[in-house]
Formats: sequence, C-alpha cells, structure tokens
Amino acid sequence: MTATTSDTTSGVPFLDAAAGRAPAHTPVWFMRQAGRSLPEYRALRGEGSILDAIKQVDLSVELTLQPVRRYGVDAAVLYSDIVVPAHAVGFGIDVAPGTGPVCAEPFRSAADLARLRPFEPEADTPYVLHTVQRVAAALPTEVPLLAFAGAPFTVASYLIEGRPSRTYEHTKRMLHTEPVLWHALMQRLTQHAVASIASQLANGARAFQLFDSWAGTLSRADYDAFVLPHSQAVFAQLRSQFPDVPGIHYGVGCDHLLESMYAAGPTILGLDWRTPINAARARMGEHLVVQGNLDPVLALAGADVALAGTDAVLADNALADGTQHPGHIFNLGHGVHPPTDPDVLTAVVARVHEATAR
Repeated sequence: MTATTSDTTSGVPFLDAAAGRAPAHTPVWFMRQAGRSLPEYRALRGEGSILDAIKQVDLSVELTLQPVRRYGVDAAVLYSDIVVPAHAVGFGIDVAPGTGPVCAEPFRSAADLARLRPFEPEADTPYVLHTVQRVAAALPTEVPLLAFAGAPFTVASYLIEGRPSRTYEHTKRMLHTEPVLWHALMQRLTQHAVASIASQLANGARAFQLFDSWAGTLSRADYDAFVLPHSQAVFAQLRSQFPDVPGIHYGVGCDHLLESMYAAGPTILGLDWRTPINAARARMGEHLVVQGNLDPVLALAGADVALAGTDAVLADNALADGTQHPGHIFNLGHGVHPPTDPDVLTAVVARVHEATAR
C-alpha cells in the first residue's frame, strides 16, 4: 500500500506522485471537475438525468475533456456516476436532478437480489467503454484518465434508503438485524465495482478511485465488521488484475476511519478538508501518499481566499527542509460546488504548478 520513493520518473505527474516519486510538479485534479460550474458544460448538458447523458458517447467524451482544457489539470476523470452499474442491470435506480440517486422500490429483502444481478460491462454499458476508449485516445500522454466506481457501502446505502439520507436508518437496521442479507448485497456490489473499474482500466484508464462517500456515517466498529472486508475485496481483486495501477480510496467525514480505509489496500488515501495531511502521515507513516484536501467552500469565497487555502495545503504537505513531499495529489476535500467560479479553479491549478515545479 505504501509507495516507495524512486528517482526514476515516468513524466506523468499524477502517476509519479501516486508512486511516491518526485513529480515535475504536484499534480492537480478536482472531484466533480466536469459539471455545472462550467458554462461550456451547461451549454451542452441539456435537461434530464445524468444517466441518460452518460449513454451519449459524444457528449460524455466532450464533458470529460472540458475541464482538462479549461483548468490544465493533470488527470481527467470519466464523466459517469456511481450508480451506473445498478441502473444498467435494471435495479430501478435513477438520478433525480437536484436530489440525487432515487429508487422507487428500494432494496429491502432477499428477493431484491434478483433485481441486482451481476454486472457485465461489455453487455450492460458498452457506451461507457466507448467513452473511455475515445477519451484515453484524445488525452495527452501526461494526463491519465481516472476510472471510478462507488464503494459497496455507499451504493448499498442509496439502494436501501431509496434516496439520499441523513440518518441511514434502513441501511443501519439491515446491517445489524439481517447481516446475512447485508453481506450478500455487499458481495454483489463488490462484483459491480470490480467489474466496472476493471472494464475502464482495460479500455484505457490508468488509475482509479473508489468513492465510499458516505462511509463516515458509520462507527469504526461497524465499518470494520460490515464494510472493510468488502472494500478490501475490491482493491485485492483489482490489484490481482492490474498490479501496477494506482487506486485511491476516498470518503467524506472519515477521519475516524482512515486507518481502516487504508487497510483496505489503496495506493493513495483521499482526505477531506478536516484531516491535516501531516496528521494523516503521523498516524499511518511518513511515506503515505495522499490526495486532497482544499475545502471546496473556499473556492466559493474568491481567488484570494482559495489561493491562501491552496498555499496552506502545500505547506501542510511540506517536508522539514521546506520541499514538497512527493506523494501528494492536490484536490479538493470534496467535489466542486456548482456555483464555483471556474477562473478560481484555474488559478488554483496554476498556483500549485508554479509553487511546486521542480
């Protein structure tokens, strides 16, 4: 899991940092960098569910590439959604604009496993694979495409609750009162995540992120008992197929879970804005490769505030001699908020590149 520092660089800043090698500059990308903050996105996206937009290959390719052109980021992330596999197998989940994932018939019993059959990417989502192929061919060599999927817990929470939740009432009830059903669901969603990410990597993506966005709602004990084995299975299965491909593990509000999330087996640990980088390394080792972690709300406060926050993140990543720790991928601590001024994010990328150029 821990990267080994080497003097041999690949010339791809993201991949160098992921391996703990000193990159030409600290790489930057933003979660939700393709989205409503960009006027060019709004001009093309149209109305309706994101799941319909994802099925339009020309549109998905363009939306994936827009932030690379606009911001000069060091990685593209596939324009897609974490519920695509569950939607594609016919479970009955959609993404409602302004709400998020919704299920008219949530997962509540063993009979619902039949609606969540194994995911077959080539048959179920050929449009995703075509998008990956075209984006990978269009990107400069030094800008890798990132694959991603939802972690089993986060996708399970949407399927069980039927919509975004603040309490996760039905999810927590199931894992405590029906553990056999819970683990059967998690095993199925592990298959979905592995098949989805593997298909993207096989078609041109060069790294991946597993989003366990809502794992922070759980206690450490519940996470370790009910979630960790399945997240470990995702990373282990992908490592067996793609041993040299870096994987990121990310969640929001997960400071109390970081040791467990790292034990799941990622190459890179994503941090939200609540956990200092130096504190994470003090807990898990000085060679820890991290991603993060500017508070995305600071980007709403204008360039001066965002750049001051950027400088603080870089200072947090600095070594005792003032140089940058090589194992850092700069990102926000969560996704880009829709009202964000794109020029602010462009300025953040420029600041990171200029301040860390080697």
